[in-house]
Amino acid sequence: MGVLIKTKGLVQGIGFRPFVYRIAVKHGLKGYIRNVGDGTVEIFVEGGNIEGFLKELKNAPLSQIEKMDIREEKDRGYEDFVIEKSTGERKEKGAIVPPDIAICDECLREMYDRNNRRYRYFFITCTHCGPRYTIIRKLPYDRENTTMDEFAMCEDCEREYKNPVDRRYHAQTVACGECGPEIFLIKDNAIIEKGEEAIRRAAKEIEQGHIVAIKGIGGFHLAVDAQSDKAVGRLREMYGRPSQPFAVMVRDIDSAERIAYIDDLEKKLLTSFSRPIVVLRKKGEKLSRFVSPGLHTIGVMLPYTGLHYLLFDHLEIDAIVMTSANHPGNPILKDEKEMNKIDADCFLIHNRKIHQRCDDSVVRAVNGRVSFLRRSRGYVPLPLNVHINFKRDVAALGPELDVTICLLTGNKAILSQYIGNTSKYDTLEYLKDCLQHLCRLFGVEPSVIACDLNPAFETSQLAREIAEEKGTEVIEVQHHFAHAASLIGEHGLDESICIAVDGYGYGLDGQAWGGEIIYAGRDFKRMGHIEYFPLIGGDRATYYPLRVVAGILGKKVEDWLIERKNSFPHGEKEIEVIMKQRGDILTSSCGRFLDGISALLDICHYRSYEGEPAMKLEAAAASGREALDIEPVIKGDKIMVKEIFEEIFENLKRYRREDLAFTAQKYIATSLAELAIEKADSEGVKNIGISGGCAYNDFITTEIARRVKREGLNFYQNEKVPCGDGGVSFGQGIYCGIMRMD
Repeated sequence: MGVLIKTKGLVQGIGFRPFVYRIAVKHGLKGYIRNVGDGTVEIFVEGGNIEGFLKELKNAPLSQIEKMDIREEKDRGYEDFVIEKSTGERKEKGAIVPPDIAICDECLREMYDRNNRRYRYFFITCTHCGPRYTIIRKLPYDRENTTMDEFAMCEDCEREYKNPVDRRYHAQTVACGECGPEIFLIKDNAIIEKGEEAIRRAAKEIEQGHIVAIKGIGGFHLAVDAQSDKAVGRLREMYGRPSQPFAVMVRDIDSAERIAYIDDLEKKLLTSFSRPIVVLRKKGEKLSRFVSPGLHTIGVMLPYTGLHYLLFDHLEIDAIVMTSANHPGNPILKDEKEMNKIDADCFLIHNRKIHQRCDDSVVRAVNGRVSFLRRSRGYVPLPLNVHINFKRDVAALGPELDVTICLLTGNKAILSQYIGNTSKYDTLEYLKDCLQHLCRLFGVEPSVIACDLNPAFETSQLAREIAEEKGTEVIEVQHHFAHAASLIGEHGLDESICIAVDGYGYGLDGQAWGGEIIYAGRDFKRMGHIEYFPLIGGDRATYYPLRVVAGILGKKVEDWLIERKNSFPHGEKEIEVIMKQRGDILTSSCGRFLDGISALLDICHYRSYEGEPAMKLEAAAASGREALDIEPVIKGDKIMVKEIFEEIFENLKRYRREDLAFTAQKYIATSLAELAIEKADSEGVKNIGISGGCAYNDFITTEIARRVKREGLNFYQNEKVPCGDGGVSFGQGIYCGIMRMD
């Protein structure tokens, strides 16, 4: 008797077929293995030790086998075990497509082996590493379905590709210096160097203080000397990023430990095959003061391609700024035809096309757990298993900023790479392209489109356009309900009280929510919130948080504000107008609360990037201690904020700003925890969690967790999806599954 095995999971693009071939031969089996167009793999074996084969099959390296359908069949008379040509048929939805994988140790050793024919070849890869998601056009994962189809294999590469005992057996990215992608250095619109000499010259340009655009796996990066104030300052000026922190790539883990404190979790993340940017605590100021000004943290990543390692071989410095080559709000640039949009002194490019642009992932340890600021390269498009079975396919389009999209089918949620600010035309077009690509790749046909409740968001308008064109249902999801749903969806909870804290979300009452206590479970309801306070000038107050101070403290701070008139675009006249305004726009935003405290303490008066005042407040508080013993003021279901603003204002000259920053953070953390615990008790709920952009604040999340656990309750936070707006699309989809998928 023979056995037909159908495997579902992460089984394409990670060397699964070569592995199966080897263990089949080892166990004396005959038959075949082949990729299928829906992302599954089909295996037939007969003769030999089938039981031993099946036992080993479950331990395939890098694979994630979710399901194995095994049935006995009659022998078919195979003479050998072979890898058959892939089929394009689709029987399953929600296939698992591999993410891009950092260069493996074996390839790295070969790249530095003088006797190896890939010695110092920048695009060295194998079945265990290299680009995957960014080059795949469609399934099955075969070379002709990727952007590697333009590179015909030489005889040596083809021999490896067809050799069952070779590590590159059926490696779709197999290439060498004779037949694979090439690298060039372009300056003044002309190719000035090729091959490794191009890399060497690019390193020299960086050390001379120049800006070098480098084409990587998912798009272009901009690289400059991270120790040079002049180079980093020039990069900021050219790209309109006056203060936004830049990530740095360092030579190795030892170099990382010289500029930052690294614990075991952070080291594991840095060296993982995903190789994300990891936000670490600074250790002194060994880099330019312009890399992450005003913050106590720095984003660090290790090299993840052969090109990166070769670049550092020619650099004397150990750290370079490595930031995506795009202007704020626009998508990362990926093609040579887009080079005219990049301001750089020269371009280090290769001629392998990028099918899907993809930014670096960004993670941080919060409360001792992994927290995604951006889930992208190295993780996408690996799906999440959810506790809801979606009988109708859902496409969730997210909010407006830091957008991702999410497809939900069966018991899987498939999050896209980071897309960005969809109020920008190019970014919205990128979202549309990404949606179409993911639906095609995974065989998903959405009959439900989820979007934010805010009708002004481009994503909400797009949802209505899709519905009109395709006759799909549109479900609008309140922003903080989506944050709460992301939490219970990720952890498979039946219900939870969720502390949803961020900068802004359109509320059910039309006001600007952002400091919410939400019940999430059999339904969703607002249980409490930070008291409403005026947002004088609306969005203008988000850029000039002294307006938040004026809205909360009013005439009491007029003279104090006049002393800071230079922080207002129109000086004293603007302050006079502000003092006369009532502030018709109200908010319960935790983000705006933190911004206001930051401005009150003269830490940050102008927001040049999302979250800046609150992030700089956290940085100041990191070296502070409690200065004022202020108990939470909670009236009914509302957390009062005027009292803490008054206390801090009256004590500005008595205590260090760092201590007052610490005190303010502790006040809001304690207040949110106390109100959440009260609501959990009244609802009989044993779970409390936190989500939203303010949950990235390590002190606030850790303090809330401590207080929740002290009461004997379970505490949860997002660990697999971003707690910020990058996880909202996932939450929108989960909300649909709970509330509307009957």
